Amino acid sequence: MKNVLVIVAALGAAVLVAATAQARALSRTHARASGALVTLRKTALGTVLVDARGRTLYLFEKDQNGLSMCNSSCVGYWPPLVSHGTPRAGTGVKQSLLTLGRAHNGVRQVVYAGHPLYTFVGDKSAGQATGEGLNNFGAEWYVVAASGQKVERSAGTTSSSASGSGSSYSGGYSGGY
Repeated sequence: MKNVLVIVAALGAAVLVAATAQARALSRTHARASGALVTLRKTALGTVLVDARGRTLYLFEKDQNGLSMCNSSCVGYWPPLVSHGTPRAGTGVKQSLLTLGRAHNGVRQVVYAGHPLYTFVGDKSAGQATGEGLNNFGAEWYVVAASGQKVERSAGTTSSSASGSGSSYSGGYSGGY
């Protein structure tokens, strides 16, 4: 009987140690995975930054020194890319250029090469870039290249989806807000 109790106690201790080690590993994995993913995608404008869902990421020329100038009405059209942890760089994206800043509403916004990043509500599917070159809320909006520079549409290029549909849909958001 005494030997059975020793064996049961030893097994219980072994299970506890294994469960603790697994929980720590999962916690580290979750901490790494909680940061927003920034990766690249080929679009009609070239290879550009996108979020984990393939939505095109934009910079706002009014932003200064990594600080968002997109206020409460602006974020309704241009939601900031936010992150609950350190942002993660996908293939071709430079981790050294990814940081976190604070948007006006206090959220932790992803910043790339000094530019706070945004998505656009007019982009209805992955790879679209319908916000390219729009002048809203006091400045222009541009898609961002892996270098961190803005991508400017060349003559004959439209801001369509990667499928090359050829549309230049602006979603009705071309006005000067």
